[in-house]
Amino acid sequence: MSLNIAVIIKLEPDFSDGNVSYNPDGTLNRAETKTILGHHSAIASQAAFYAKVKYGARICIGTMGPPMADLALEQSLLLSDAEELHLYSDRSFAGADTLSTAEVLKTGISKMNDGKAMDIVFSGFRASDGETGQTGPQTAWKLGFTFLGNVISYEIDIEKRVITALRLISYGNNSLIEQVQAPLPVFIAIDPSYKSPFITVSQRLSASRYQKEAMIRSRNYKSLLKIFNAKELGVDPKLVGLPGSPTIVYKVEKIPKIKSNRSAQTVENIDPNNISNILEKIHETIA
Repeated sequence: MSLNIAVIIKLEPDFSDGNVSYNPDGTLNRAETKTILGHHSAIASQAAFYAKVKYGARICIGTMGPPMADLALEQSLLLSDAEELHLYSDRSFAGADTLSTAEVLKTGISKMNDGKAMDIVFSGFRASDGETGQTGPQTAWKLGFTFLGNVISYEIDIEKRVITALRLISYGNNSLIEQVQAPLPVFIAIDPSYKSPFITVSQRLSASRYQKEAMIRSRNYKSLLKIFNAKELGVDPKLVGLPGSPTIVYKVEKIPKIKSNRSAQTVENIDPNNISNILEKIHETIA
């Protein structure tokens, strides 16, 4: 029995690059900011890859965004060895909040693998530029799938079509691990701490083989790419973009930096005989 997997991902600003540009109104200037596959989307791609190695799953990846978002699909393919890539791109999707984004993703998922039903849909924990963590649960709700959040590992009984998952639950400073079971299909928002447990030699060999296959596929990833506009998806215009968004970003403010009272003095070519003078200055400062 085959297993159909979908992964929804997002192209996000590369905050680690230190070159994030903002518009005068405080919103992100995406045209001048380097973008990559989101960190949490990458973990979701790795979780799907585990299903490919252990259960021989077929993987489809989808994202909503501008044409340049195909970069994220290529990077996700490298991590998951996906067979199919979807980009949902249309000007009418601009200004979408999480609910209208979920509408586009739900409709796109229904078109994956020639319309065959998905058994599991993976998403990341949240996006680094939105930080809401709502798109995954809302997509699950629109699909009518059981939602499992903060999943750190999972195993599937293919014959019984039941998934057993471990969830990391945090209460203040305390954490516990919860084991849950659910019939397929399910929607999983993967926890940032997830690691794929390739335990046996057979699994490690299969993972290596699929990773090589992913590298070959990524060189010609556009042959696996399908691009859908609003008309081709068949979405209701009232449910996507600004018309389908009950929330808007009203205002963005930068958090002001706290003024520092610290000062630094660079000392070069230190004479060992003068180290005591430096120590005296340090003592005077902290006294």
